[in-house]
Amino acid sequence: MPEREIYLLSPRALSPETIAVAFAKTSRAPESFREIAAELSDEQSAKFHEKWVVGYGHASVAEHAVLHVAFENVSRIAIETIESSRLASYTEKSTRYQKWGQADFTIPPELDGHPLCDEFIQTVRFLFSTYAESLDPLKNLILQRSPRRENESDEGYDRRIRSQYVDRCRFILPAAANANVGMTANARVLEMIIRKMLSHPLAEVRQIGEKMKEVAKAETPTLVKYADAVPYFVETISEIALTPTPIPYGEGQGVREDWCNLIDYDKDGEKKILAAALYRFNEMSFADALAYVKALQEKEQADLAETLLKRLNRYDVPLRELEYCNYTFDLVMDQGAYAEFKRHRMMTQTPQRLTTRLGYTIPLLVTEAGFGSKYEAAMQSAIKMYEKLYFFNPDVAQYIVPNGFNRRVLAQFNLREAFAFCQLRSAANAHFSIRRIAQKMYEEMARVHPLLTKYMKLHNETWEQVEENYFTQV
Repeated sequence: MPEREIYLLSPRALSPETIAVAFAKTSRAPESFREIAAELSDEQSAKFHEKWVVGYGHASVAEHAVLHVAFENVSRIAIETIESSRLASYTEKSTRYQKWGQADFTIPPELDGHPLCDEFIQTVRFLFSTYAESLDPLKNLILQRSPRRENESDEGYDRRIRSQYVDRCRFILPAAANANVGMTANARVLEMIIRKMLSHPLAEVRQIGEKMKEVAKAETPTLVKYADAVPYFVETISEIALTPTPIPYGEGQGVREDWCNLIDYDKDGEKKILAAALYRFNEMSFADALAYVKALQEKEQADLAETLLKRLNRYDVPLRELEYCNYTFDLVMDQGAYAEFKRHRMMTQTPQRLTTRLGYTIPLLVTEAGFGSKYEAAMQSAIKMYEKLYFFNPDVAQYIVPNGFNRRVLAQFNLREAFAFCQLRSAANAHFSIRRIAQKMYEEMARVHPLLTKYMKLHNETWEQVEENYFTQV
């Protein structure tokens, strides 16, 4: 009997394309992975990919070639496109814990030589100077309210304090602010991301896409060399963007009560989940399982739900059967909250462009520190610049929008993902903007599906309490 072996094909010894070929060949070759890899050269690997991946469309082979891409000093609006693939992994410089320097921003290439360029730079500098000016007043207030703990080190105390005041000041930073992000992705995903970026309406994003293709070709020359702009993306986006769109909120207005609107859900979703669980562990058709669940009394359905979820701990992943119930929300949240929200890539998310036309949030700490008037002056300057840029180019106008402004997002997800999102983002250490969203979404789902949602383990607060404790204005 052959001996079981589990080992790594090291990227230090083999190129990503060679590793991909070694795994691909096992479907037809009897040799071990080590033996297959030892016989391959980079040239042979390239020919294999040219024939099978490119020529015959066996794109899944490219998933075995993994790259780690570092992006530095790119705007946060560009990072949204970089991070838009749900099949890659990302880690981004945090505005919650790090301070931004006065020159840490991108000037959109579209403004090169344009009459609005100087005014844009002045407005961005005003936002950054206001951000820098806000740090000390908010820090001093936090120092008064959060004394040093016994035996707490200088470093530990500074880190704890910084996470509170920097967190509030970040609402002033515009989307032009630069950040760094690390991405890990396989070559198939990488090619799709490059195509998307080369098709993007923003010049900065296209430039990043070109550079990304260039550096990726050094490791996977065959697998990404055909990554080009996609006419379908370019032409469709340009035509749809010309469609007149009503703007329901006036300049500077706050958001109405429909900021968290459950617009669609599966009314039989809970019953379908229970039926799917029975289907998995019993010998019956799904139709029979669903009929069985529907025939149960409410108490019997509740007992079945308890059996399914009562042992679930906070950090456990629920059974996949919870994916048979979907929800669709139309949300309005500040851009800072969206930075957290977009990380939940198991959702289907459709964000609108950044705008200043949905109003802005004011953190309560900003007001309490006596910085409210300067904060609002910064936001008003962004509004004025946005309107000028909008009539030049709505996509470019996004660069000037600070984190504190609201944005619309359409999101669809299943109950399994709802457990993950609501439990994680309602936790005490989650940012208060996203806690407000998580608590309100939970409330809406609990209203229509109380049987299963009650097993979510949320932080003991309501969205109303979050608003009262952390916001002057939302």
